Amino acid sequence: MSPRGGSCDISFPVGASDLKLIAVALGGIGLLVLLVTRFKVNPFISLLLASLLVGLGAVGMGRTKYTMLGVVRSFSDGLGATLAGIAAVIGLGTMLGKLLAESGGAEVLARRLARLFGPKHIQWCVMALALLVGLTTWFAVGFVLLLPILLTLTYETKQPFLKLVLPLLSCMSVMHGVMPPHPGPVVAVAALGAKMGLVLFWGFVIGIPTAAVAGPLFARYAVRRVEASPPPLPNRVQNRPSGFRPPAFALTLLAILSPVVLMLLATLGELTLPAGSRLLAVLTFIGNPTMALLVAVLFASWVFGTRCGYSRAQVLKFTEECIAAMGMTLLIVGGGGGFARVLRDSGVADAIGRGGEVMHLPPLLYGSLLAAFIRVATGSATVAITTASGLLVPVLSHHPEFSANQVALVVVAMGCGSMFLSHLNDAGFWIVKDFLGLSVSQTLRTWTVCETIVGITGVLLALIAFHAVAPG
Repeated sequence: MSPRGGSCDISFPVGASDLKLIAVALGGIGLLVLLVTRFKVNPFISLLLASLLVGLGAVGMGRTKYTMLGVVRSFSDGLGATLAGIAAVIGLGTMLGKLLAESGGAEVLARRLARLFGPKHIQWCVMALALLVGLTTWFAVGFVLLLPILLTLTYETKQPFLKLVLPLLSCMSVMHGVMPPHPGPVVAVAALGAKMGLVLFWGFVIGIPTAAVAGPLFARYAVRRVEASPPPLPNRVQNRPSGFRPPAFALTLLAILSPVVLMLLATLGELTLPAGSRLLAVLTFIGNPTMALLVAVLFASWVFGTRCGYSRAQVLKFTEECIAAMGMTLLIVGGGGGFARVLRDSGVADAIGRGGEVMHLPPLLYGSLLAAFIRVATGSATVAITTASGLLVPVLSHHPEFSANQVALVVVAMGCGSMFLSHLNDAGFWIVKDFLGLSVSQTLRTWTVCETIVGITGVLLALIAFHAVAPG
């Protein structure tokens, strides 16, 4: 009987303490939004302060005994655990992108692909180039190194600027948000126990049609409504050595694809070879993301370095410069992991997970909505997928029936959700605006819409595939 005398025996899995914890989490995310967007506080400091607010607000609540000192320990543990798993992957991937940029390997790919596709299909050439380069480079790095190629193709083919820009942006953003070895997907793979090779496979299956919708198809609409002129073409030849020679196309392609191939071979071995097999051990070793990228960087140091005419000292300088520039990025990624650990240790993550169960949302949809919400709030796709994957761990623990393919599709869906609605609090927004010479209004009507299409289309396709591969 209820206190009012009625016959109500319905029990809710989300109690008052869970609602308070969820309110604390919303308050922490709200603080994060204000600090990053309104007060322009460094994102890492903002993540730390938001973590403290969530942790201290959760003291005395929930199903866990949490202390004030435990809040600091949780953040530190989460930061360390996150960076321990991905710092090497991020660093090696950045080195590979830098060597590709300095050697002119991207230009080599552009010329060959332009001849292959022809002037009438130049959009698909740009997409192919962005897919190849975006596999192993950060969005900002890949965008900057491909921009001269994009401008050259624009001037040579006389095509509308946005008709080539949007396919490039859509492919680069999809690669950054969905595909390992980019940091967000790598964190999600580790947190959810997904298979790296399957994430790569479904990333291609879902990502390519998603990029096609957000790129070439959306460009047909955008070029009729947004006028944009290409900026002047920069000259990068003057910084190359006197005996410089560009890398061969086959070697360039091999250097870029080698880490992906090694990771896919490791997954194939896990699926086909018996446990304890010596070949399986070898494939698992070289297919580890860190080892695969190490092999690729060592190979690239010759292909894009000494073979092109650079000295060993110059190659060393390239690798040191790119790592020095990514220090803040690593802190932000680690801060996202620290925030996720506080949410988990304080009981907030479990409360949110139970809330998702009450709403009867599929884990894939729930995870992608979480990623989209955090993306809009913080402006960082990496923070979005990192934090969302931490929140989704307790939810997936209630679904042991999910196949490896379904778990991989959850990662892909969260990656697409983390691309949703890039706006003024996103560093990528300003990179696109400044390098393309666009106004804020033009960037909102092109880049922001493109990212929103990526988020919606990718999640819908992943949801369809999720049900298609369900066991039984």
